[in-house]
Amino acid sequence: MAKQKNAKSKPVPGLPTRQQIIDFITSSEQAAGKREIARAFGLSAQEKIALKALLKDMSDEGLIDVAPGRAFHKMGGVPKVTVLRIVEADGDTVWAVPERWEAEGIPVPRLRVREKRGPGGALGVGDRILARTEEAGKGLIAHPMKKLAKGDGAVLGVVHEEGGRLYLQGLDKKERTSPVISDRNGAEPGDLVMAEVTGKGPRLFAKVTEILGDPFAPRSFSLIAIHKHEIPHIFSEELLAEAERVAKQPLGEGREDLRDLPIVAIDPADARDHDDAVWATPDDDPANTGGWKAIVAIADVSFYVRPGSLLDREARKRGNSVYFPDRVVPMLPEVLSADVCSLKEGVDRAALACHMRIGADGEIRDWRFSRAVVKLAANIAYEDAQAAIDAHVSPPAEREGPGEGLSNQTALSADMPSPNPSREREGDLLPILQPLWDCWAALNKARTKREPLDLDLPERRIVLDEKGRILSVAPRERLDAHKLIEDYMIAANVAAAKALEKKKAPVMYRIHEPPSREKLVALKEYLKTLDVEFALGQVIRPKTFNHVIARTKEADFHAEVMTQVLRTQTQAYYGPQNAGHFGLALGSYAHFTSPIRRYADLVVHRALTEAFKLGPGGELPADKDMERTGELISKLERRAMEAERDTIDRYVAAYLASHVGEVLDARITGVQSFGFFATVDGIGGDGLVPARDLGREYFRYDEAGQRLVGEDTGAEFALGQRLQLKLVEANPVSGALRFELPDGKGSGSGPRPDGERRKSGPPRPLKRRGRPANIKHQGRKR
Repeated sequence: MAKQKNAKSKPVPGLPTRQQIIDFITSSEQAAGKREIARAFGLSAQEKIALKALLKDMSDEGLIDVAPGRAFHKMGGVPKVTVLRIVEADGDTVWAVPERWEAEGIPVPRLRVREKRGPGGALGVGDRILARTEEAGKGLIAHPMKKLAKGDGAVLGVVHEEGGRLYLQGLDKKERTSPVISDRNGAEPGDLVMAEVTGKGPRLFAKVTEILGDPFAPRSFSLIAIHKHEIPHIFSEELLAEAERVAKQPLGEGREDLRDLPIVAIDPADARDHDDAVWATPDDDPANTGGWKAIVAIADVSFYVRPGSLLDREARKRGNSVYFPDRVVPMLPEVLSADVCSLKEGVDRAALACHMRIGADGEIRDWRFSRAVVKLAANIAYEDAQAAIDAHVSPPAEREGPGEGLSNQTALSADMPSPNPSREREGDLLPILQPLWDCWAALNKARTKREPLDLDLPERRIVLDEKGRILSVAPRERLDAHKLIEDYMIAANVAAAKALEKKKAPVMYRIHEPPSREKLVALKEYLKTLDVEFALGQVIRPKTFNHVIARTKEADFHAEVMTQVLRTQTQAYYGPQNAGHFGLALGSYAHFTSPIRRYADLVVHRALTEAFKLGPGGELPADKDMERTGELISKLERRAMEAERDTIDRYVAAYLASHVGEVLDARITGVQSFGFFATVDGIGGDGLVPARDLGREYFRYDEAGQRLVGEDTGAEFALGQRLQLKLVEANPVSGALRFELPDGKGSGSGPRPDGERRKSGPPRPLKRRGRPANIKHQGRKR
């Protein structure tokens, strides 16, 4: 007789009860599957069959659940071994949630992760781990076993309709698959959506979880980056209330009063926050003849954002502010970042001041730090500060050098319209600015003697109208005013690091290690193809690269040499163990000057405040906490850089979308076996010219020379080469560009007559997998 569908299995002699099974899988220190349960209760072969039916009944009754790998756990509980996703990382406290949770009506549990330090580095938000779990009191503890690769999870894409079906088009330039949308959840073709992707290989399906809107609407490109890179961009109501509360507190007693000094902030015209301000005057001390007194005043963020507060935890989670052309995602709420902490003209502001005595040779003689109150004389745009100096200088033939009247840039006309009111009072500003320029002349002497890495790689500037539409894309002009502020900030950063070292206090160093030998060898081989010598037997210093850059200054490939030198460098990072800053040629360096937008600077401020007993808000964290924080904020900095770069690429693609079909001046920026990448002169953006479109002849990939060489004609496509290309595709959503040769596909070399063999070697097999069939790889010479 058939078993009734919903009948429960009757207890069998020898079988454990339901409660005994639940107790066992709850207390087991390892994953408990059917085999482990049978072994624990000593079941016979016949009893194992009955156990299988009992476990199925318990699952149907909602008493237990089965995890991937067929291990059981109590319904509403967490498997003993499972995959977790990190949702919060605050110092030593790391929280995670199960990646898979299907217990209806039961909140997703949060597990505290007991992190073991290892080669994988600190865990960050979004990381996935395989972990062993256990109950501890009323909570749950997770012990990481292995750090996993980030899964697909929620992905960002655009709904695309084709052949009556909906597909999810990814936003990554490298994306090659478009999953079928199984659940549109109200989304329409063209919508930007968040979706969950499941399946493997060609059978991928997407379920829309959130509709974000029109991807082509103004200000959408930064929104895409925010979601793609999982950048926190919304502050909780509780945190905003804390920000409002601390913003109203008085500046505090005992601050040094610097309000009578004409301190000024020089920033971009569209700056959203003002961290730093500067002042300089000749030093009247006979012991420092020809020297200077200078103050770099920095927003006193540590006074408002105290260790362990909601604001502090959120700032650490964000790591830094993220700047897009159309918006900023701040590290701190706007009431602090753009108002109370921001140094503004004519308003009393709390500052942490670095007082320096600078010798005539530009060396820092001594320094001290104080908590101060400042009232800025002016907020000045870089262009306006430069114009004020340039309008009152002697002809270049008579005066030379920074601070002595000569700007390296074209002077801005004094009657040009300016968005900054400082332009209207250039004459009033000159007595303030001239000492800054003259003191910078001394700082520049020290910089020249130090010979830091000198790379002149222009940034792209996206100009939008008031509705967020693109007006122009162009390289950002680099003025002497930019270099002046940069050198003052470097001086203050060095003073902060050395001051903490003298106090034997912990330092969050900004570290830039020398290049690896492997990268140096690659650079040497590349330069050899250009007939540029680069000896590896010497001690490599920044000036070593500067000499290479100088020797190629007049060459067509100069820009690419600088790019290759940049790629040879290591990634800078934060940490408590000093390894120097190779690029700046400095032995000790820390970030002190931007605490509104960088958590690293806030850590340094707290250390200075505590070490010099400057009042509340100080902290001297333990080395292990510093190391963990350094790893985290380094990772978050890289995330911000990727998001900003992706957004710029999308804006460039949107700008160029109206030029599809046009032939543009371009430069080859990268060569691979499958083709070459090129950028549009003066605008930027990277686009691919696939190897299959270069012509019918075979191309040899010269890895060392970074070029593709035609075997029949000898035609070359080499790194740094300037050429004209036709723009055939510009995708604003992904930021991808695609080019062809001006006369279309295959126009790079004439077609070979039918049946003609290549000059040497056997015929190539058809349908060869891997790189395109017209590319032969030539490995790097050993």
